[in-house]
Amino acid sequence: MTDTEIVTVHVPFRIRKRGGRKEMILPDAALTQHRHVDNTLIKGLARAFRWKRMLDTGACPTLGDLAASEKISPSYLTRVLRLTLLAPDIIDAILDGQLGPDTTLATLMDPFPIDWDEQRLDDRFSRS
Repeated sequence: MTDTEIVTVHVPFRIRKRGGRKEMILPDAALTQHRHVDNTLIKGLARAFRWKRMLDTGACPTLGDLAASEKISPSYLTRVLRLTLLAPDIIDAILDGQLGPDTTLATLMDPFPIDWDEQRLDDRFSRS
């Protein structure tokens, strides 16, 4: 091949919005690693556990006080706080980027089973 030859490579991909950012989704054959770390979801987990600690220690005695101090709605706070009820292995999978790309903070803000065994059967928590 000489310097004047042009090689064109076509890679099909999709664009998906995740957490206000755009992400390129490559076809399965093009993926070299199957980890998909969702920073928005990890940030939601971190907030949930921080808020739980604030409630547990009495730094904010009520959900209303906590929501006011964080300048968020109580509804949003309770939906994010629910993430502290996830099974430990599911939390580890989120942190390791082992869940599929369909598992987002938005999908986990919908109610999910409290029982850890039932959570593991929920499609939102399937491993990629």
